[in-house]
Amino acid sequence: MSQLLVRKINPQLVRKLKLRASAHGVSAEEEHRRILAEALNRPETQKPSLIEFLGQAELAPEVELDLTRSSEIEERDTGF
Repeated sequence: MSQLLVRKINPQLVRKLKLRASAHGVSAEEEHRRILAEALNRPETQKPSLIEFLGQAELAPEVELDLTRSSEIEERDTGF
């Protein structure tokens, strides 16, 4: 088996990894392996769109997205 050393990781990211590992009942190292395998083995078509990515609560729970289409905004604002 190969090894991977990742340096300069944000401490908050490490904390989140440890919390996630604990919630799954595994070590942080095992959780890291699982995350890498899931991300890298996923077919391209299953990767989230930008809207899905931005809408994930874990990434930005305090952000509120307005997903209204631009043509709908123009109609509302201009009356056309």
